[in-house]
Amino acid sequence: MTASLALESAVAEQVAAATVLAGLRGMGPRRLSALLDGRPPVEALRLATSGSVGALRAVLGGSDPLEPVAAAWAADRGVDPAAALADHIQADVRVRLHPRVAAGVGLLDPYPAALVEDIEPPAVLFTRGDTDCLAAPTVAIVGTRRCTGTGAGLARELGRELSAAGVVVVSGLALGIDGAAHRGVLEALAVDSAAAPPVAVVGSGIDVVYPSRHRDLWMAVGDVGLLVSEAPLGVRPAAWRFPARNRVIAALADVVVVVESHAAGGSLHTVAEAVRRDTDVMAVPGSVRSSAAAGSNQLLADGCHPVRDAGDVLVALGLQQGRRHRPAEHRSTPSPQGLVVLDAFDWEPATFEHLAVRTGLPLPELATTLEQLVTAGWVTTDAGWYERRAAS
Repeated sequence: MTASLALESAVAEQVAAATVLAGLRGMGPRRLSALLDGRPPVEALRLATSGSVGALRAVLGGSDPLEPVAAAWAADRGVDPAAALADHIQADVRVRLHPRVAAGVGLLDPYPAALVEDIEPPAVLFTRGDTDCLAAPTVAIVGTRRCTGTGAGLARELGRELSAAGVVVVSGLALGIDGAAHRGVLEALAVDSAAAPPVAVVGSGIDVVYPSRHRDLWMAVGDVGLLVSEAPLGVRPAAWRFPARNRVIAALADVVVVVESHAAGGSLHTVAEAVRRDTDVMAVPGSVRSSAAAGSNQLLADGCHPVRDAGDVLVALGLQQGRRHRPAEHRSTPSPQGLVVLDAFDWEPATFEHLAVRTGLPLPELATTLEQLVTAGWVTTDAGWYERRAAS
């Protein structure tokens, strides 16, 4: 074996060990960083799967009971690191070690520069796609899964316009605001291949789609953009992984934009992580009557800058205007009665009865007008409620 082949083999052995180590049950970012602090991955994996509670306590510290953890990790002692790494290579998933971990290991896939100096960087990162896109200005668009139609429309619009302006949009591929923002980016790319690609940070292995109804969106983002995870292939989502995922979203962003957030939720955890990093946080104003906007409105009350459109975000990034403009949307002009009905929404969900009182239109005329507005794309309807749509 030549010296170069021996080096390649040694590097592969370390990367394979890091891959298995990151996938051990209950292996969170802090435990992983502690195990890899000053230890090559092969040695760290040997320690983690030794079954020795005392040895793990000396490294991990804390007061949490380690007996279940030690037993679970010891049970995975038989996992073949070489086979695990081969699976990732076959799936075109790159394993990236933080420079501190990679020291002495050899040449590796470069670690994202945006995370190198982070206050809590992933020790091991798994990516599919080109990480070079992270060199562009980057905005995280986050918000509630239980968003309104208006909120989803605004997130989609922001994603589309920011991408068209060359700004990389990062989100978490969750239901609601995240998915809408990613769809907007894909729309920009469908019109202009030079638009910035989407970046998704997920809380499972890159091959484990969650939520399942986002399978097509997940695949589309993976085809044209970048998927990022702290978990190796095959790892299922767990509740604790999403707050950890949110810190990576915040760490990658130059600005965090909250479109809609309830008074409590994951998007506010992303905000807290952004604040820890002195990253600017902005929020879209919402109706004071909408619970979906309670958290984002509170951010505005606390002093965050408002986002009325993509232009406000571009100003925050120091980009006075984008390089491109979004394609104009073609919707038929509403009738005079339609304009009356649209004004009656005031950007809040409303029932047929609400609109009847606000407009004063005869009920048959109101019903016909609403049907026309829905058909033309000005209004959406769901479970007896109507909402005015933002431009899309």
